[in-house]
Formats: sequence, C-alpha cells, structure tokens
Amino acid sequence: APGLAKASWPAPAAGGELELIFRPDPTIWDGRYANNGWLQELPKPITTLTWENAALVSPALAEQRGLKDGQEVELAFRDGEKVKAPVLVTPGQAADTVTIHLGYGRAKRAGRVGGEIGFNANLLRRSDAPWAGSGLAIEPTRSFVKLPITQHHHDMAGRDIVRVQKIDDYRHPHEGGHHAHPSESLIPDWPGHKSEDYEWAMVIDLNRCIGCGSCTIACQAENNIPVVGKSQVLNSREMHWIRVDRYYAGDDRDNPETLFQPVPCMHCEKAPCELVCPVEATTHSDEGLNEMTYNRCVGTRYCGNNCPYKVRRFNFLQYADKETPSLQLLNNPDVTVRMRGVMEKCTYCVQRINEARINAKMAGGKIGRDEVVTACQAACPTQSIVFGNLKDPESKVSKLRTSPRHYSLLGELGTLPRTTYLSKLTNPAGGEPEAHGAQAHEEPKHG
Repeated sequence: APGLAKASWPAPAAGGELELIFRPDPTIWDGRYANNGWLQELPKPITTLTWENAALVSPALAEQRGLKDGQEVELAFRDGEKVKAPVLVTPGQAADTVTIHLGYGRAKRAGRVGGEIGFNANLLRRSDAPWAGSGLAIEPTRSFVKLPITQHHHDMAGRDIVRVQKIDDYRHPHEGGHHAHPSESLIPDWPGHKSEDYEWAMVIDLNRCIGCGSCTIACQAENNIPVVGKSQVLNSREMHWIRVDRYYAGDDRDNPETLFQPVPCMHCEKAPCELVCPVEATTHSDEGLNEMTYNRCVGTRYCGNNCPYKVRRFNFLQYADKETPSLQLLNNPDVTVRMRGVMEKCTYCVQRINEARINAKMAGGKIGRDEVVTACQAACPTQSIVFGNLKDPESKVSKLRTSPRHYSLLGELGTLPRTTYLSKLTNPAGGEPEAHGAQAHEEPKHG
C-alpha cells in the first residue's frame, strides 16, 4: 500500500553459521490465546507438541551437534540475552536453521491455563532481525525434559496406513485395488436387526487433508471433551476423540514428504470392542453405529485393549467440571458429560443424527440426503470429511466409496470399518514417490 515501508528479509546465513527463525505458534499465535485450554492441548501440526514450545532443529544439525529430543540447550542470538529451550528434532527443517515459536514463557500467569510454561522467544528478537537472522549460537546442556507430544511412533512399518498413489495409478487402477477385503473373519456377523432406511458412514479424503486439527477442536467443543492438562498428556492420557496422525514418507530426512491422517472411531461392522465388554456398554445400533452406554461402563478398558485403531479414551481422573459457574454454559446440553472411570470415543455426532430424525418425524418424512453434518465435517476448511447415508446411492459418501482411491484402514483385519479413506494423489516428475503404501522412516529416539 502507498506510504508503507516494505519489509526487508535478511540474507541467508553464511556457511557454518546458524540462522534463527521466529514464528507465531500454530495454536496460541503470539500468546493472545494462551488462556484457551483447547488450543493449548491441541497437538501442533508436524510436531504434535502440546502445552509448550521447543527449539526445532533438523536431523542433520542434531546429528552434527549430538542433540536429542528433550535435551535442553542454551540459545544466544548475537549479543542479546541467553534463553534455555528443549530441542525437538523435526524432519524437513532446513539444515542450518533453528525455529522457535512465540507466545510462551510468560513471567506471570494469564488466566487459568496461560501460566508460566515454555520459554520466552521474544527475549531473543532484535529490531534488525524480528523474524529471522544469522548469528545463533547453541550450547547443549546435560539437562533433559520430557516433551508433551501425542505421537511417539512415526513409522508405518510396511503397512498401508496412509496410501499415496501416482496420478497414473489413479487413472488406471489395478484389479482388486483398494476394495479388497478378507473373505473370512474371526469376528462373527452381528446378529441384530439392520435399519432399512439408514446406514451411516464417513469417508476422509487424504488428498485434501492439511493436518490443521480443526476437526479435533470441533469435536472437542461439540462433545464436551475435557482438557486434561500437560501432566496427563505426558502420561499419554489425552482425551481427543479424533487425532490427526502425521507420518514422514521417503528416505530423505531433510526433505521428507509429510502425510496426515485423521483417525476417529472406525465404527466397525465387526467391532472387536463389542466382543470383550463384560457389561455390554459398547453395542451396535441397527444403523451401523458403535454406541457407548456410559452408565453401564465399569471401566475394565477391555474395549480399548481390543481396538486395533486405538481411538477409545478413558477418564482416569475426574476431568469434567460441573460445579464452576463460568463453565456451566460451556457444555453442549445434547451430549452427556462423562465421569471418572468411563470409556468414551467418537459417536458420529449421534445427537445430530437424532435431532435430524426428530425433525423428519415431525415433518412426516425421512432424514434428507446429506442433511446430517458432523462437527468435524462442518469445521474442516478443505472439506476432506464427508458423512452420510450408505442406503442412499446418490449420497456423497456412497459415491466416494466407489472411487478407485477408496480403501479401509487396516482392512486386512476384517473389521469392516464404516470410516474409510481416499488415498492421497501425487503427480511427481520422474516418478520419485512410491505408488502407494509409502514407507516412512522412524525419527530419532527420545534422549
């Protein structure tokens, strides 16, 4: 715009020098959202870090300096103050750079959750290098901290978890393709009555997903999912009903392909969780939903142990707060607030399905085509999530399930999940990525 000075970007660091890069945090930005527990506990894209910031370094720099995940280092930028920060090795980070995020390290508490967590990246900023600059010095220490990250394993171990196809394979799919299912299963057919009108299902297009986590937050807001805090995340007790897994494909750790996959409950037609519940707290509805009866659950956690997708969450502590007056208007009145000792998971927003059913009954008809929109579907900025009725061949979800890209996650187990995926498409020059079932390397182990 006229009258505004153009920002000048500093020159790249000279050979051997380290460059420091400042960025707003992916969830709490510059700290203005630090008191939002939902955003603090939302795993950040790429790193899956929660509740604090870290110094992101490349695998090459970590190997060169002998750095490990969680190792505390002392950062000194030019002649300014020194700041201590934990290291997080991040594939894809430029070799001679370190990225730190703003918004943390407050000197005083800001609200209930915006406390003195993380380190203050602003102490290293300079007026001549507000966003990036060379001249960073790193001094490793012998101290280690355990980072509250939600994904510790990054290798698909040769399985078709996130499938990636070349565009030519999509145009000329192989016979059998992604629709192949085992002909037999150890799980018996569900003997119950099946609805003549509705069979609910979800398809997630991995070609559209950008890993932003909007679906996770929308689900949390819709379904009264509690915030458990940093200490419980460190114990792997986060409660999100839908997680976004992140994998790195390819052998080049400095420039890998990053893949994202949202994973809600699969609502399996042959659900392993239903067989092992001693009190029938988890059952199958006639419309294909894997349901939870919360006041039956006695907390054995057999269902969670028997779920190959690991999408069930257990209330180890009394996370729900029904007494604080300021929180009474927070919860969705259409969804039950769970207590300690209860297992919970994605319900396909059954409250929205029932609302549409009641409205249709009052109008004397049936639920309209693609009328029910789940919370995650409504919030997805790229429209990668589609939900609907399989009984209607003209519904969006029915049409997507006929795509050559359609496949089931761990379909070889014979669980017949109602949540399925469309593979990611690539159009490489020279055919560099694998056609599908891209292999991912494993990141360096924690120090």
